[in-house]
Amino acid sequence: MGMSGIYGPADRAESIATIQAALDAGVNLIDTGDFYGMGHNELLIAEAVRGRSREDYMLSVKFGGQRGPEGAVLGYDASPPAVKTALAYSLTRLRVDHVDVYRPARLDPKVPIEETVGAIAELVEAGYVRHIGLSEVGAETIGRAAATHPICDVQIEYSLISRGLEQAILPRCRELGIAITAYGVLSRGLISGHFSADRELSARDFRSHAPRFSAEHREQNLVLVDALRELAAAKGVSVAQIAIAWVLARGDDIVALVGARTRERLVEALGALDFELGAEDIAELERAVPPDAAVGERYPQQAMAVLDSERG
Repeated sequence: MGMSGIYGPADRAESIATIQAALDAGVNLIDTGDFYGMGHNELLIAEAVRGRSREDYMLSVKFGGQRGPEGAVLGYDASPPAVKTALAYSLTRLRVDHVDVYRPARLDPKVPIEETVGAIAELVEAGYVRHIGLSEVGAETIGRAAATHPICDVQIEYSLISRGLEQAILPRCRELGIAITAYGVLSRGLISGHFSADRELSARDFRSHAPRFSAEHREQNLVLVDALRELAAAKGVSVAQIAIAWVLARGDDIVALVGARTRERLVEALGALDFELGAEDIAELERAVPPDAAVGERYPQQAMAVLDSERG
């Protein structure tokens, strides 16, 4: 996502090199959305994977986000015709004959989840999709979806400072044998160890509108990062590495998405695989950053209002 304008300009050549370096390092899951740059991200991925065996990587694609030419959010459409039309465009842009995981980006309040999942199930039967996933939905929706067709995973924000899924969503997923694909493991860079209190964000950077990055909340949240920095230094690792390692330590059923936009950040992130956190390490981290320690919501108010996951 970060390679397609959400955090401001990105270098195309470096983006492609970063995807290729990730694949060379053994990363085999590429996550995207058809509305990331309105097709830009899918075209970028297609260029990056050109010439590679389709068996060497998995594609996870979100759909349903409606945008205007100027980027305005227009809502969501996860109706059966929209599901199939969106996939047709994604397959063309990605230059593939199937995607491995297909998921609505958000719950469409106008369409029962059973209808959305049922439409994707037809695409599974036709061979265009391998597995069905969900994104930012609550425990009740997860249960209804799983009763319609097997669900492989729920994509949802999860980090040391975004732990809401632990209350109902994670237990429900584990009850049903559904994995978690965790995005925002560094909270969009806030707990990466590289974000400073005086950093200026452009108007086109999503974070300039995110409450946790606002002037009134930023400094307090960065105090939490200082605490992480001490613990990371004691282990000889970076803040980003210890934050990613914490997510990985939450269970084998949790996959961490890393939003690196450069090879330098990718190498740092992959370093989280070189060590393990013990029970006492985890306890220390969670004492330093308790649940709900961060101030400010993870999305602007309007976006939070449509998150089914925030309803439990």
